[in-house]
Amino acid sequence: MALYEHVFLARQDLAQAQVDAMAEAVTKIVTDHQGKVIKTESWGLRSMAYRVSKNRKAHYVMLEFDAPGNTVAEIERQHSISEDVIRYMTVKVDEHEAGPSVMMRKQERDRERGRRREEENA
Repeated sequence: MALYEHVFLARQDLAQAQVDAMAEAVTKIVTDHQGKVIKTESWGLRSMAYRVSKNRKAHYVMLEFDAPGNTVAEIERQHSISEDVIRYMTVKVDEHEAGPSVMMRKQERDRERGRRREEENA
């Protein structure tokens, strides 16, 4: 089996619970194909670089998993059918990154900077 990273962008008008359900659907596809999801990260509602299908923002979700190749084909087929998925991308990797992804570390660093600014202004 191979290691993959899969990122998808869901429409901005969806609730977080709906986005989480979409991530669970991907997890179910992976487990049904005898694969294993290593990590799921929700990066939240973020602005996109340009408008896509009349959307300026999207919910970003990343999954790292270990599965056979036909699993990727099924995930991408399901995303191409879904009207809630704006974009998706799957990349085969040599190894998964240990700990949180770069996006999660960036969010934590930004939160820490905000806390320091609040303490300085108080």
